[in-house]
Amino acid sequence: MGKEVVLAKTTKDKIIECITYFFIYSFLGWLIETIYALFVHGYFVKRGFLFGPICPIYGFGAVILIIATKKLYKKPFLKFLIATIAFTLFEYMVSFILEMLFGLRWWDYSNDILNIQGRVSLLYSIFWGVIGVILLERLHPYIQTKIQNITQGNTNNIQRIACVCFVIILIVDTTFSAIRYLN
Repeated sequence: MGKEVVLAKTTKDKIIECITYFFIYSFLGWLIETIYALFVHGYFVKRGFLFGPICPIYGFGAVILIIATKKLYKKPFLKFLIATIAFTLFEYMVSFILEMLFGLRWWDYSNDILNIQGRVSLLYSIFWGVIGVILLERLHPYIQTKIQNITQGNTNNIQRIACVCFVIILIVDTTFSAIRYLN
């Protein structure tokens, strides 16, 4: 009587939540890249590997960071260190894999000071650390609240259907993008 029943999230709900965050942050990453390129070049430049308006490296990076720092409340410097190291390692690994698979580089920091094979650089590593803290301290709590408000009281069927549709679209986009770069 008068008690709220709080249902624990199932593994399926947690997966759907991570997929939702992946697509949100992949799109936001694409948007940031596009605005940056527009500013630097003065015109629209297609960013990323895929045809669609997402950069999965941002989505994966954000989800990995959210999961890895879940218990680090009010420790922004530790979040900065983790974000800096995790994003730098992840960026290096993705650059290496894309180059091995397709023989192309999607970014090159060779002209930056303290770079490693042009794949990562100190300047961008620090930038990723700052972005990571902003993501974890400001952006993600806001997005998390908005998602919870939208899905609260619903059976989450719409979110599940949307995630399945987006995953299918991503698989198709990845397939056609890979074919394009392999030819």
